[in-house]
Amino acid sequence: MTPRPVLTISGLNVDYGTGSGAVRALRDVDLTLHRGEVLGLAGESGSGKSTLAYAVTRLLSPPGVITGGDVHYHPYDKGPVDLLGLTPQQLRAFRWQELSIVFQGAMNSLNPVHTVHSQLTDVLKAHRPQMRSAERTARAEELLSLVGISTDRLVAYPHQLSGGMRQRVMIAMALALEPEIVIMDEPTTALDVVMQRQILRQLVRLREELGFSVVFITHDISLLIEFSDRIAIMYGGRIVEEAGAAEIYRDPRHPYSDGLLHSFPALHGPRRELTGIPGSPPHLSAMPAGCAFHPRCGKAFEPCSGQVPALAPVPAGTAGGPARSVACWLHHPAPDAAPGAGEAAADAASAHPV
Repeated sequence: MTPRPVLTISGLNVDYGTGSGAVRALRDVDLTLHRGEVLGLAGESGSGKSTLAYAVTRLLSPPGVITGGDVHYHPYDKGPVDLLGLTPQQLRAFRWQELSIVFQGAMNSLNPVHTVHSQLTDVLKAHRPQMRSAERTARAEELLSLVGISTDRLVAYPHQLSGGMRQRVMIAMALALEPEIVIMDEPTTALDVVMQRQILRQLVRLREELGFSVVFITHDISLLIEFSDRIAIMYGGRIVEEAGAAEIYRDPRHPYSDGLLHSFPALHGPRRELTGIPGSPPHLSAMPAGCAFHPRCGKAFEPCSGQVPALAPVPAGTAGGPARSVACWLHHPAPDAAPGAGEAAADAASAHPV
């Protein structure tokens, strides 16, 4: 059965600033989140991951401006909802009810002078004013139980909770109104590895119980491979590869994806050398011509420095495998390519297999 989309992003562009001094942070981003899936979004700092999350939820702070594209939410029983066209009042009703977000550094986002009870029930007061006080308290207790926290912690203040517990309170708050979509922006970055795995296991369990869809943003691709259904790789404000998590792990097609995979040690299996990625990500105000990754890429050849490759489908790695796309001249013929460019791409790929 063909998966149904719950969120579609088409040609999204975001600038910081206006006029000649504007810096483009997102460039023609296309992405689809299917109902009930976990979509991982990976890339180095500065690749545009958080900007994408804030643009979709319309939480961009000035001078961030959406300059083009479309974002549509697809509910079960209605036609598509244009998120970029919602009025402030409609947007306030939409957030948390249909789409919620767990912010980067979420465990420090709780108000230090209010109890957990007060902060959980505030969401219910704002969006479900018909609920009685006892009903709101019962719902807050249910939410804490969902994320594995004892209900006696409702009267606690944030400083009385561990980092992992504060993180789980934020996840509980994001689930308070049973949204269809939860966007998580590096929610486990400040936690140790053991606590990261505990929270991820709980997240997977909650997704299976409640049926919501997740966009999980992180720079650690090894985390995504463990529990994501699909992974999209971002670099220089663009999606450069999108495929099933297993496909990305076994057979990354973009050199940047391969570099990310070899920047983290494997938790299981034989030891392998960590090669990393040479150089640094480009500054958004001085993007290189052509493929943004070519100055750091060991497989770059002639078209890479002059033409930007589009994100286009490539054959799946296995028969019947999930569809995948990649933006790389190693896998697509360059337009107006010089004679022999196809052979050069083949030679580059064979000399440095991904």
